[in-house]
Amino acid sequence: MRAEPLALPGCYLLHGNRLCDARGDFLKLFHAPTLAALGLETAFAESYVSTSHAGVVRGMHFQRPPHDHAKIVTCLSGRARDGLVDLRRDSPTLGRSISLMLTADEPAMVYIPRGIAHGFAAHVDDTRLWYLVSSVHAPDADAGIHADSVGIDWWEGAAESFAPNLSARDRVHPTLAAYLEQTDFAS
Repeated sequence: MRAEPLALPGCYLLHGNRLCDARGDFLKLFHAPTLAALGLETAFAESYVSTSHAGVVRGMHFQRPPHDHAKIVTCLSGRARDGLVDLRRDSPTLGRSISLMLTADEPAMVYIPRGIAHGFAAHVDDTRLWYLVSSVHAPDADAGIHADSVGIDWWEGAAESFAPNLSARDRVHPTLAAYLEQTDFAS
């Protein structure tokens, strides 16, 4: 596994090794020694898979301390524009967002440290993302930023643009600007 630093400190694109032959393929999704060598978290508590239709936007999600978590995200099927926004008070990139394409065809994962909000837009039907998180889900600590307020073109690289299909919860998240004006935000 090879780790490529992203523009937000502590965020990495992890490139897995895919072994292919006539039977199919084999892909390693997690390698603790690679993360540990970078000083990243390696103790994970839960794993999830989300399945989304084309046009679905999920995010920007995070959990407030003390239930905040690091996560690893990869695309198991389909295509997704994956987005990150830095909410860490002492970060030189506070409020900055980045995005990248995740596809099932590429063996790449995103490592997301604590204090970074995450979201994605599904570009095709049956887009499945796998998450590995370092803390157990705590519903009372769930928080989010409205996905349309973080400066990401969710449909960049898509065959077509969609009217974003957001959950009721995601539609009422505060804007990034409103969230950053609050005094009590992520570490």
